[in-house]
Amino acid sequence: MTTGTLDKISADVAGTLAGLFRERIRRTPDNVAYRQFDEHNNTWKDSTWAEMGAEVARWQAALAREDLQPGDRVAILARNGTAWVTFEQAALGSGLVVVPLYTDDRAENIAYILNNAGVKLLFMEGNEHWDNLLTVHDQLGVLLRLLTLKPVNVPEGETRLRTVAEWLPDSGGELLERDGDPDDLATIVYTSGTTGRPKGVMLSHHNILVNADYGTEIIPMYHEDVLLSFLPLSHTFERTVGYYVPMMMGSMIAYARSIPQLAEDLVTIRPTILISVPRIYERVYNKIQAGLAEKSPFAVKLFNLAVETGWARFQYRQGSGSWKPAFLLWPLLDKLVAGKIMAKLGGRMRIAAAGGAPLPTPVAKVFIGLGLNLAQGYGLTETSPMITVNPVEDNVPESVGVPLHNVEVKIGDNDELLTRSACVMMGYWDNEQATREIIDSEGWLHTGDRARIENNHVYITGRLKEIIVLANGENLPPADMEMAIVMDPLFEQAIIIGDSRPFLTAVLVLNPEQWTSYAQTLGLDSNDENALHDAGFEKAVCDKLHGLLSGFPGYAQVHRATCTLDAWTIENGLITPTLKLKRNRILEHFADAIDRMYAGH
Repeated sequence: MTTGTLDKISADVAGTLAGLFRERIRRTPDNVAYRQFDEHNNTWKDSTWAEMGAEVARWQAALAREDLQPGDRVAILARNGTAWVTFEQAALGSGLVVVPLYTDDRAENIAYILNNAGVKLLFMEGNEHWDNLLTVHDQLGVLLRLLTLKPVNVPEGETRLRTVAEWLPDSGGELLERDGDPDDLATIVYTSGTTGRPKGVMLSHHNILVNADYGTEIIPMYHEDVLLSFLPLSHTFERTVGYYVPMMMGSMIAYARSIPQLAEDLVTIRPTILISVPRIYERVYNKIQAGLAEKSPFAVKLFNLAVETGWARFQYRQGSGSWKPAFLLWPLLDKLVAGKIMAKLGGRMRIAAAGGAPLPTPVAKVFIGLGLNLAQGYGLTETSPMITVNPVEDNVPESVGVPLHNVEVKIGDNDELLTRSACVMMGYWDNEQATREIIDSEGWLHTGDRARIENNHVYITGRLKEIIVLANGENLPPADMEMAIVMDPLFEQAIIIGDSRPFLTAVLVLNPEQWTSYAQTLGLDSNDENALHDAGFEKAVCDKLHGLLSGFPGYAQVHRATCTLDAWTIENGLITPTLKLKRNRILEHFADAIDRMYAGH
């Protein structure tokens, strides 16, 4: 499907996010809005827009019984699903401000956000989240009401807690229209800072609506589109592009059951739209590469021929390459290679979007070469979030795309990318100093990313603050090097170290399956913990890194490496909920190992 029924609700018509929901119900009440797996009946269940409206009205009637006033903050701690939508829409239509929380965030971080935002009501899913919060129960005094979708273990004396089933009335009335003015505060989204406490990004209804509106002018969605949602809705990328945009365009959203079940859900749902962060594509890419390592030379050659031919066809269609006789082989290559891989994505993918972090060009080339219409974009929570998107007809995978309509970009001091538009946040919650530091007197938001602009396409070249300066004065971009390293299936995560040091070192998290086979090639027992500290293994790893980093300057070589099988997770506090490395935390965690790598220097 390349086209379909276009039925866009503009930002002006919607007015507010709750107004967008009401208008969508008015236009297409009987269309399927959401599809979600029903665990009790072990089947997928559809909900129409009219049915969602009736459910939201029930939640609004229940909220009206609470001691809440327009502008009060309410928070949501739940996985993607129709309950997330009904709670959020009920709150927005009641004039409340929604604070989304990451379901796997650390308890102390959640408590900080609840207190900082002055949240009065918290909606959560069940025992998994409640048990986590019990560790900070004494810090939840700001809350007036606690709601759980499923029954939980209630401590003695906790009178604020209700299950949704007992809290909701049997029915509601008409949908409320207390959502106020488009420029009113709609949500506070706390950025998962890699250093320090998270900051609350204040976004108005208008901020988000115009961002969604501008985005659909580059990549439209249709009634017939089906989007598979699996990135957390607490991530602004998913919330705007994977929730509000489909509502604006009348597309259907299916909620994936879980990341481990994503492969099965792709085949079952057969989505036409997929929105993801690059790490998901990188993992699939690494699985493909690991699988090729076990194939025959002929199979590898056939795969590479399919990718190269498909990539050349893509360049030809983009107008950046010429026609080649090899294109005549594509029907066969599609049948033998590309089509089989695309079938694992459901077989009818129209657009796959990537954002939230840089997408490695080799990864993009493989997927695009195999026939996936993969478009990278760029943005920040502070910009609602989209700033640039690669159009289908002008897709330059090395870039992050062209600026959205009415979104200004320019290059400032130190090659920093600046942006200005109606999508830029209202500011940081209760933090005027931080607001002044990122938005200047002329309204330009300073992204903190280095960039260049060529032919209206923006190319991100690095981070201003993420530069390693070696003791000899040489500058290196650690994030780019780490991205090159994790392209190898052996490495799941990587951090480069060397600031003010004589040479570079690395701490690497290994893929357990790949480690088992790699250890065998070196004559090591993968079950022996000491094998990870074997001198021969470390040398082999450094040699491998030398090849992976061959595209960087000669001084950008890793001389020592520490390897581990313990992944860096949100739970152990080493990565953020958006999967970014908490560099300072990791350096502290591996301080002894890092000292050993630099011993004697």
